[in-house]
Amino acid sequence: MGHNSNQNNNNNNNMYPNCDVNVWLRSCEQEIVQPIEGTVKGTVPEWLNGSLLRNGPGSLKVGDMMFNHLFDSSALLHRFNINEGKVTYQCRFLKSDAYKKNTAARRIVVTEFGTSAVPDPCQTIFQKVAAIFNKPGANNSDNAMISIYPFGDEFFAFTESPIIHRIDPETLDTEAKLNVSDYVGIVNHTSHPHVMSDGTVYNLGCSVTKTGPAYTIICFPHGEGMFENARIVASVPARWKFHPGYMHTFGITENFYVIVEQPLSVSVPTMVVSQIRNKPMAAALKWFESQQTYIYLLDRDTGELRHTYHTDPFFYLHIINQYEQEGHVVLDICCYKDPAMLNCMYVETMRDMQNNPDYAKMFRGRPLRFVLPLQKQKSAGKGSSKLPRGVSVDDASWTDMWQHLADGAEKESPADDRQSPAAGLVLQNLVRLAGTKATAYVMPNRTIFCKPELLCDLGCETPRIYYECHLGRPYRYFYAISSDVDASNPGTLIKVDVVSKSRLTWCEENVYPSEPIFVAGPDPQSEDDGVVLAAMVWGREEENRAGLLVLDAKTFTELGRCEFTTPGPVPKCLHGWFQPSQAK
Repeated sequence: MGHNSNQNNNNNNNMYPNCDVNVWLRSCEQEIVQPIEGTVKGTVPEWLNGSLLRNGPGSLKVGDMMFNHLFDSSALLHRFNINEGKVTYQCRFLKSDAYKKNTAARRIVVTEFGTSAVPDPCQTIFQKVAAIFNKPGANNSDNAMISIYPFGDEFFAFTESPIIHRIDPETLDTEAKLNVSDYVGIVNHTSHPHVMSDGTVYNLGCSVTKTGPAYTIICFPHGEGMFENARIVASVPARWKFHPGYMHTFGITENFYVIVEQPLSVSVPTMVVSQIRNKPMAAALKWFESQQTYIYLLDRDTGELRHTYHTDPFFYLHIINQYEQEGHVVLDICCYKDPAMLNCMYVETMRDMQNNPDYAKMFRGRPLRFVLPLQKQKSAGKGSSKLPRGVSVDDASWTDMWQHLADGAEKESPADDRQSPAAGLVLQNLVRLAGTKATAYVMPNRTIFCKPELLCDLGCETPRIYYECHLGRPYRYFYAISSDVDASNPGTLIKVDVVSKSRLTWCEENVYPSEPIFVAGPDPQSEDDGVVLAAMVWGREEENRAGLLVLDAKTFTELGRCEFTTPGPVPKCLHGWFQPSQAK
């Protein structure tokens, strides 16, 4: 496991000596247009043929200027092409309008999530106001640096703006720009759509209705004209008319769309004022710490809201998976106590992390399981003690779990049968699913309050499953990267068994893998019969080194890797997609 006490800031008082945050802060200085060959160590399975496409922050620099936040970095696309045991690597910047304008001006002229652009002296306040009410996305950055997803046989780079970019999966050329709001009535959408087994794509967007903002599910039917034939298939109003919740992903099961409305919201009034005053979007995010998180289940047949659940406030970016089982919906999420981790990704904060005793606490998250009963039962009242599986309530929340995690202490579960949000009540646990400690109660006000269980006492992020077969279905394994910056090795890959609540890990000193992607082997005999692929970068002085790691998914041991010496620094990436080669 890696250890170096002088790898950041040349500071002898490093608080997180094993974490080199600079892997995120590098800027690519030279595109690799023609694929380069690497050195293979171990064995890359002969059956593994295809392209691992990646997206993420590419450059924090524009001329002499620097972006303020990691999410502002110019999008960089990566491709690892695997063919008969050999691997090549290339990378290209996404040629978004924001990238082209900034590059031409050699300064930041497009406002991003956390960075204000140099103001245009020729634009009047009236022009700024008019621009806000143009078609959605037209006045915002189109720097799509989060993810890559297929629509049919085409690939698109995504961010949370409705503008997406079609890319060539072989050359990484940026081919076209599409504004999804031209086809369907949304103002934004998540950067994580769901691709179904039949090729149909669903995404969650936000629409503006006569009664206020609404969360809407968009269906892109597989076949020709996926965008032209897009339609809204389900909708639920946001709980606050001027503060719709911030959405990064959503869930889908056999019968339901799952929307998780966290109390991190986008303030519409602040956003309008920010655009007029040339302020970044981050200023419009508002965290309502006293408000609960809501979970909505929308009927996939009718589009109507069927169930609503409440839980303590939490912040999340990624849902691991969700499925129906024996009258319940099981929902697994990578949760944080609050959205402080977004502040952790400001460049200045990252550079100073080694002097910040609270940095690890701000980034502390855990994978939690919520179990949502589909059958509602009667609520309990004060003094009721004869209900089956009754529980005595004597504390207010699961805040103690977050305190334990912040202190780095082990805790078996964030929820037990004593906890509930209303002291003095005796409540009936509605969860009848075997093998879980998650609970749900009908409160006196008729709401259903859910308490999760801990799946793994490690920080897990960018979770992936055997997506092709287990999206929206019962599953056993997920794969993730560590989000614990104070771990003995922050570059750890994690395999979690959600049934046994056990885990396997892989790590190597000074190596920082990205999102692990499962690829099933030929004729798989089990859920983890295949390999896990992860792009790698190295910390400290090894900026010009990149690689592709291949793990046996079952044992989580290394089968092989391919390492590359690059002409310039390679920053760590975020999300991607594996596209198998077409059979000849």
